[in-house]
Amino acid sequence: MLGIVIPAAAAVTVATPVAGLLARRAIVRSGNARRLRITGSQGVDEQYFTRIGGLDQWLCVRGEDRANPVVVELHGGPGSSNSILANVSRDWERHVTLVRWDMRGTGKTLRRSGAEGRGEMTFERLLRDAVEVVEHIRERLGVQRVVLLGCSFGSAVAMRIARSRPDLVDAYIGTDQKIFDGGRDTSDYYAALDRLEKAGKKKELAAVRDMGPDQSVWNAQQFSHFSRFASATDPHTFAAMKSVVMKSLWYSPLHSLREIGTFFKSFMASAAVLPATASLDDWADGTRFDVPFFVVQGACDLVNTPERARAFFDDVQAPVKEFTLIEDTGHFAPYKRPDLFLDFLLTHVLPTLPSARQSA
Repeated sequence: MLGIVIPAAAAVTVATPVAGLLARRAIVRSGNARRLRITGSQGVDEQYFTRIGGLDQWLCVRGEDRANPVVVELHGGPGSSNSILANVSRDWERHVTLVRWDMRGTGKTLRRSGAEGRGEMTFERLLRDAVEVVEHIRERLGVQRVVLLGCSFGSAVAMRIARSRPDLVDAYIGTDQKIFDGGRDTSDYYAALDRLEKAGKKKELAAVRDMGPDQSVWNAQQFSHFSRFASATDPHTFAAMKSVVMKSLWYSPLHSLREIGTFFKSFMASAAVLPATASLDDWADGTRFDVPFFVVQGACDLVNTPERARAFFDDVQAPVKEFTLIEDTGHFAPYKRPDLFLDFLLTHVLPTLPSARQSA
């Protein structure tokens, strides 16, 4: 739920003279495109639209070996496409087939539909779409179940599928895990107030005070403003926005200049989903999971705090569960340190999958 802080980070990126910036972009994108090539006969590299929830939605399927486990990633935001991060996560594709999806209202899906044609924008609609995506991928790749990787806001969607549809899921991984509690815990609100006050952001501080801690009365614009203010005062998150997200967006060989504009529009197009999330309650929905349950959190994340994620994790009942912190990172921890996330994937997650257990 970080998207509104991105324009501030973008301003830093585009400060260089335009001609030199575009020349540099062309060179780096060309190198990234070469790095992304999958040429082996067992590999898969597909980008396409398919009908999901009555809407043409964009999917990317990449991996070095079709025999590898399939990981379906659900991005955050809402509206924050992870398809721009292909170069960051390239090494993961040597061990898994990675599926990325631009949700309705996001990225290439939004560019195809337009804001007026994106259809119903609710949390429940995104959840139904996600189930359809998993079922589509199962059929397309010929697998019974997938590993679900939920990122930030996407972790709230993915976790509900893992809880209710274990027939579709081999394991669940939450990164930058988002936990809803029906609004009982307002510590994030007051922590943001404190950071704004210490930063001397008087205008933003007044706006957040006027909103009050009760998110059930916030509108979409207020959710967006709070996300922006909270994220901009989180130094690790703001640094990751510049060094990982903005850099990846600018140099992505999968995205044109026009699609960079769409990336920013996606947050506004998706904000309508947010007000209804104030009533969601993960504890009330249940803490039992019939699949291995993993959480990977940035130790310094002030957006989705490790403390809240850990509180829920401690109550989870699952056949296997593991909670790990990536030190000296905030939000976007797996993409700030993709090497550490890959190591966790290889040593903790993949060994729990049915194929690995049978081999052992």
